[in-house]
Amino acid sequence: MANAKRIERGQRNFHAGQAAEEQVARRYERDGHRILSRRWRGPLGEIDLIAEKDGETVFVEVKSAADFSTAAQSLTRRQIDRLLRSAEHYIGALPTGSLTPMRFDVALVDRSGRMEILPNALMT
Repeated sequence: MANAKRIERGQRNFHAGQAAEEQVARRYERDGHRILSRRWRGPLGEIDLIAEKDGETVFVEVKSAADFSTAAQSLTRRQIDRLLRSAEHYIGALPTGSLTPMRFDVALVDRSGRMEILPNALMT
């Protein structure tokens, strides 16, 4: 029974994460970005969203939780490192490579669906 509850909780969290990513993607589109990829997966990990606007590539990590503080605290050093390595792999395949203008945003979504986007949160 405990295993069934754990599976149910995992599925609920997965679907909530997908809904948060969709909400964030729509926000970026409303702000004039073009979504290049959702859940892009490379050999080094996954990037939730990759967007572009005015020649700048934006890598977005989406975190959802009961509140913004909890969502922000759930972003670990390991996840940040994975995001940076994955982005490096992604841009390596672009014509401009490491000269590509880019930034790393973190999008926080709380349980009620409110969103806070932290532009250039990783200050790279």
